[in-house]
Amino acid sequence: MKYLCRSLLLTVLCAGLAVIARAKTAEVGQPAPDFTLTDITGTSHRLSEYQGKTVVLEWVNPDCPIVRKHYNQSGNMPRLQKAAAADGVVWLSINSAAPGKEGDYDPAAVAAWMKRVGATPTAYFRDQNGVVGRLYGARNTPHMFVIDARGQLVYEGAIDSIRSADPADIARAENYVTAALAALKAGRPVSPSATQPYGCSVKY
Repeated sequence: MKYLCRSLLLTVLCAGLAVIARAKTAEVGQPAPDFTLTDITGTSHRLSEYQGKTVVLEWVNPDCPIVRKHYNQSGNMPRLQKAAAADGVVWLSINSAAPGKEGDYDPAAVAAWMKRVGATPTAYFRDQNGVVGRLYGARNTPHMFVIDARGQLVYEGAIDSIRSADPADIARAENYVTAALAALKAGRPVSPSATQPYGCSVKY
């Protein structure tokens, strides 16, 4: 009897964990997994608090050459952030580098970097344990996600269509994030809804 109870308990526990795992996997067309992170100013943010607004999640690493392409060398990402903010979009930058890994800046260094490159996200988070990065399957920096006002994940993948570190390629690339935001604003389906991200690996 004791063995039977143990077996039943184990079965229920495994089934519960399987349900949780399925519920917490980011998938285009499904509700974006909720999370809570504290930004570099010490303010806590919960993704679900932004329901009713479009949200962009950007995985970032200030030391990555592809990130530098879109920040330091071209100002492309800051321009996108400002344009998005003007349309009421919430932009959350997330760094999932583990403590001491490449790009893991302390809050003061992050603030200095943001000022230097002109970055203006709604918030910047250090996801040092990688929980949120793994929740979304973030693989590269940058890896971009767009969530609509209903809380549905409508785009994930690359920032644009040209996989290079050359800033000169930005002007002739199709910017997938800009296209997704424009489609949402116009009430159209987002297409493409998923692309292959490129950049440095996330330093879990």
